[in-house]
Amino acid sequence: MTFDTLGLRPESLRAIADQGYTQPTPIQTQAIPAVLTGQDLLAAAQTGTGKTAAFVLPILQTLHATRAKGPVRVRALVVVPTRELALQVEASLRTSGAHRPVRSAAVFGGMRLDRQVRALRKGDEVVVATPGRLLDHVRQRTIDLSHVEILVLDEADRMLDMGFIHDIKRILQLLPAERQSLLFSATFEPRIRRLAEDLLREPVSIDVAPRNATAAPIRQIVHPVDRHQKRHLLAHMLRRDAGQTLVFTRTKRGANRLAEQLGKAGISAAASHGNKSQSQRVRAGDAFLGGH
Repeated sequence: MTFDTLGLRPESLRAIADQGYTQPTPIQTQAIPAVLTGQDLLAAAQTGTGKTAAFVLPILQTLHATRAKGPVRVRALVVVPTRELALQVEASLRTSGAHRPVRSAAVFGGMRLDRQVRALRKGDEVVVATPGRLLDHVRQRTIDLSHVEILVLDEADRMLDMGFIHDIKRILQLLPAERQSLLFSATFEPRIRRLAEDLLREPVSIDVAPRNATAAPIRQIVHPVDRHQKRHLLAHMLRRDAGQTLVFTRTKRGANRLAEQLGKAGISAAASHGNKSQSQRVRAGDAFLGGH
């Protein structure tokens, strides 16, 4: 199977080739043709499976095929759980649309609202947003969702874990009833199926995320170690491999303590959790993405 068998136009195929991709992943193989036909979609796919391109590529093509003269309006809305994912999806829109671009914007918390307002006023066909910040713009009347033709809920299971269900329901009430809706989740757990029943109409169902499976690029290694030696082993491993590393702790207090201990050991580290302010989490995320 190759990308040119999925119904994509030459400009999309050129953008794919520019990025060095030659063969579609399973989620792309199944999702792209379905989205191009205008069907609703319920897809189970883990991070690292190529799911972002699975909806970005057909959305770009659909928007170009149905573009009408007149003012630029928000025609596609992608709702995501985090700032980092919003930036990732918006970057994918730009790279995948390199040879036939659409105007897009990412809106999320931790960034000044007025700066985002100025960006939105320029006119965007695609908006990628976190739920809370999107509703902030709705309340400020700085975004109009009445012309949305395509809705994507990406990593819907994470949004439910983070308590966004009520925000999602409010967003759905603001959208036209006649639209194409795509829901992506790591699993088809019962609460996702309940959300899908309210959101989707006769969806195509795709499951490329076997339960408890690890995404293909990830290798898992277990190091049995005494509890009191964990920090020393971690410091040793970080010194040996100076790459970017995410470390998960059981408690917020434990994250603060570990970051402090690693700092004293000469290893740059920052804690990020729910007790930190949004600006603190943004700084920690920026430092991590920048390799600092």
